[in-house]
Amino acid sequence: MSRNEFTCDCNVIHQDAVDKVLTKMPSENTFNRLADLFKLIGDTTRCRILFALDQDEMCVCDLANVLNMTKSSISHQLATLRRSGVVKCRKEGKEVYYTLDDEHIGQLFEIGLEHINHKG
Repeated sequence: MSRNEFTCDCNVIHQDAVDKVLTKMPSENTFNRLADLFKLIGDTTRCRILFALDQDEMCVCDLANVLNMTKSSISHQLATLRRSGVVKCRKEGKEVYYTLDDEHIGQLFEIGLEHINHKG
């Protein structure tokens, strides 16, 4: 049997570290909502839509053109993102324009891109 060098063989509890984390531990509901957000943006098509909307406000036709997809498939994904509070829209005449809901979504997306680009 080979020894795993990354396994902790001690039985010491570092109570200060444990207490520090426990005092800051979010609720189970918060973790569920966070996991749902990551699942939501964990789809390639939705990531491409978020990238486009992080660059500029766009309508469905614009997004369909940029992503080389049908308006129907873009609309379906936008509806999912809108229901989840990741994107918002505004109507101007017959056109509906989409943007990221707030700067946090943009930051989250940009940090993710920076992380994977840094790791190569």
